[in-house]
Amino acid sequence: MNIDRIVMAFAGTMVLLAVALGYWLSPWWLLLAVFVGLNLLQASFTGFCPLAKILALLGVKPGCAFPAR
Repeated sequence: MNIDRIVMAFAGTMVLLAVALGYWLSPWWLLLAVFVGLNLLQASFTGFCPLAKILALLGVKPGCAFPAR
């Protein structure tokens, strides 16, 4: 897997987790889904994603959206 796929899988997992926790525990957990969505939106414009930077430092193969710099 490359960085792009890991970032998308992680973001999708966090959104699903936030929705489940918001449904069963507290609606405040939906703020996690909002945070993930806003982070994806800003990453699409700026190219900066904290998770992508961490994965690059760990030596994960870069992808098209987050190339090695």
